[in-house]
This record gives sequence, C-alpha cells and structure tokens, in this order.
Amino acid sequence: MTVAAAAVALWHRAHLYKALACIVLALIAVQYLLSGGVLDRRSIETIFTINATRYADRSYRTHPRGLIIYGPATIIPSLAASGNVSSTTILSILAKGLSNSSRSESIKNLVGSGTTREFPATNATINATIPRCPLIPPNLVGPVVVTKSPPSLSEMEKSFVEVKAGGRGRPADCVARYRVAIIIPFRDRPQHLQTLLYNLHPILLRQQIAYQIFVIEQEGTGAFNRAMLMNVGYVEALKESTFDCFIFHDVDLLPEDDRNLYTCPEQPRHMSVAVDKFKYRLPYADLFGGVSAMSREHFQLVNGFSNVFWGWGGEDDDMANRIKAHGLHISRYPANVARYKMLTHKKEKANPKRYEFLKTGKKRFSTDGLANLQYELSDKRKPKLYTWLLVRLTPPQPS
Repeated sequence: MTVAAAAVALWHRAHLYKALACIVLALIAVQYLLSGGVLDRRSIETIFTINATRYADRSYRTHPRGLIIYGPATIIPSLAASGNVSSTTILSILAKGLSNSSRSESIKNLVGSGTTREFPATNATINATIPRCPLIPPNLVGPVVVTKSPPSLSEMEKSFVEVKAGGRGRPADCVARYRVAIIIPFRDRPQHLQTLLYNLHPILLRQQIAYQIFVIEQEGTGAFNRAMLMNVGYVEALKESTFDCFIFHDVDLLPEDDRNLYTCPEQPRHMSVAVDKFKYRLPYADLFGGVSAMSREHFQLVNGFSNVFWGWGGEDDDMANRIKAHGLHISRYPANVARYKMLTHKKEKANPKRYEFLKTGKKRFSTDGLANLQYELSDKRKPKLYTWLLVRLTPPQPS
C-alpha cells in the first residue's frame, strides 16, 4: 500500500470513529432530556447497561450500586466515572461532535413511537410529545424505611396529592408502560390496611406505573376465602379498566425496597421472596403466597385461583400447581430486593381439607376458578386512597 493510500484509509477510519462517537453522545443527550434533570452516574450507566427491549426475569443481576440490571451489560468507564454531567456539558459535547452543516438540524424519533425530541442549535428549548416512561424508573431509592405507625387517614389523604380518588396513580411527565391493578383481599384489619397504603403508594408512584388499588372485603363472619376474593378483584378491576397485570397483595406485607417492581411479569412472579418472619429466606421453592404478580393473559389461562379453599392455607400452592401445569414457571427478583416486613396478626383458622384439595386439584383446574365464580357485590366506594368493594361470596356447587 502506498503512503497516499494509507493516509486515505486512516482518514476514513477517523471519520468512522467520529460518527460513532456522535451517535453515542446523541443517545446520552436524549436520555438526559427524557429524565428532565441532571444526568448522574447511575443514569449514564443505565444507558449502556439496560437491554431496552424487554424485562427478562430469568437474566437479572444486581449492579454494585444496587441497580437491577437486565440483559447484557457494557459500560463506558470514561463517561460513567466522571460523576454528574450537566445539560450544558452534554449539549456542548454533542455540538462539537456534529458537523457544522448538521448542528441546526433536529434529532428526532430516537426514543420510540409517538415521541419526538428536538435539540435546536441556538437554545435549549424542547418541543416534544410526552414520552413513554423508561424501563428503569429514574427516581428509585432502593431500600426504604418501613413505617408501621402511619399518620391518620385524613392526614394521609392530604399528603398523597398525586393519588386520585379510588387509589389511582400515574406518572405526570411520561406515559406509563404498565396498567396495574393491586388486589388486596381483606376483612377486619383496618390498621393493617392503613399501614400498607402509607408504605405502598410512594413506592408505586416512584415506579411510574398507572395503577389502582382495589380492596376486596368479604362480608359476614364465615370462613375467609382469600383466593375467591382475589378472583373477584380480578373480575371487578377489569370493569374499571383494561389492566395489563395484577398484583395480589396480602394486607400485612410491607415492601422494603422500591426496586421490587410492581410491573407486568414475563412469567408469573412471586414478589415476597424474603420476609422478615422467615428470616428473609424462601421457605420452599414453589411458594407463591404473600404478594404475587400475573399478567391478565396468564391469569385467564390458569382459570384464576381455586374457589374451594375456605380458611387458611392451600390456595397459593394450588396456584403454583396451575402455573406449572400450563407450561409456565414462577419467576423471582433477588432476595436482597424482594424483601418485606410482616405485620403481626392473628392467624386464620386452617382449612382441614387443604391437603385433600391440593391432591385432587388437577381434576378441577378447568372448572374451578374464574369459570365457576359466584358472588354478590354488596357495596362499592372510592375513597381517596383505594377502591373498596364489599362482596358476599357464594360457595361453588360441587362439580
């Protein structure tokens, strides 16, 4: 190769590297403008470590800074190590990287369908439609202090200004990726409910989901049927909105980490992996009780929970059997993230037939659940922090 040819090759290679650098810097600038504030080190790391196509419950790891990372990770140390990066710095770097002829052009449609961000050359004015919320919410704090003594209900209602009547919340500056119904089976535990609402609402708001909390109360004093109440919650929630997924949540479990995302799982997700009562250890591999998440499609596929478990125990194990029987599996976040504190309470009377029903459950998977659910809605109200439904349950007829 002649000297001239080598020089031309080097010139082309230099311009290729320059173009690649411009693309990287443009993506950083877009992420900054989406976040609406200063890019900190975690935000920069997130740009290069998140596989932004989807969550994958089976391929997570925990970043040293506490961030849950999904998919393959590559970090640019020279940027990530520098700490905070201001808007002036980002736009200045970006401007230097672009050629003179392209500085006045807009960078559009880099952040997904229906979203446009512009970067004018002369000022920082941004004209854009509301973007979709990021996969990893930017305001998560990780471990949170759990409060077991909440203020009065009236004070709580005043403090949660972002929550709308019926316990509805949604992000103000982006379009939520998930519409989530929180279903709480309930009876005779008003203090527990108040404590859960006080701890849960702030976490859900930081997670930037569109959510509504449903409290399904069983009328009367007969044996409690938690599973049937969750089936009722599913049916009644869908009368309100087309929710994408459902979180079935015991009233006595308080989340300890906001990275435990109340979002739609790719596979049914057991949320309460590590509970203080059990020394933050999973009691057994197929546990699906406490707090669990399922998509609308999966819950319909397995025919919901069984309706035959009156009294304590058995319904969650039956659901685990349904999940496996339909070719699904139980997914979980790491135990250092999926942590809960349990409020003390009197245990319900155990169902003496729970083991018998578990053994014969497979015969009823297609007939026992949503398919034969019977109940009467006695009352429905929408106070500030939740949607309350009082229901009278009708025992299913033997099949």
